[in-house]
Amino acid sequence: MTSDPIRITRGEGGEVEVEGRYDAFAANILARAGFLTYPTLRGQWVRLPFDLGRAWENEHASWAADMLLAARYAVDLDPDLRPAPPAASAPPSARRASPAMTAQPTPPAGVRRQSR
Repeated sequence: MTSDPIRITRGEGGEVEVEGRYDAFAANILARAGFLTYPTLRGQWVRLPFDLGRAWENEHASWAADMLLAARYAVDLDPDLRPAPPAASAPPSARRASPAMTAQPTPPAGVRRQSR
């Protein structure tokens, strides 16, 4: 690990890319978050896929930053890449309750299978 931060920024063309020095473990974390790595003449170009929407890009960039921070890397996340907080008037998400486990009545004697 280096002391220089891994910078996750939105480039001039609107793409989300990673700059700075990182090792193989950090590269695996970035790949897990959806970043793609392309070889260039100067090294590696690490970015999120294009055209998946700003909300998706913000979510995955902040997820990558959170995972890198949890692994004790220094991370500099561009402030506009943080996902927007949910609106206060939005209803809470409906959680699906698991079906209750109930005992079923035994079938009548004539319907039961005969053991052989």
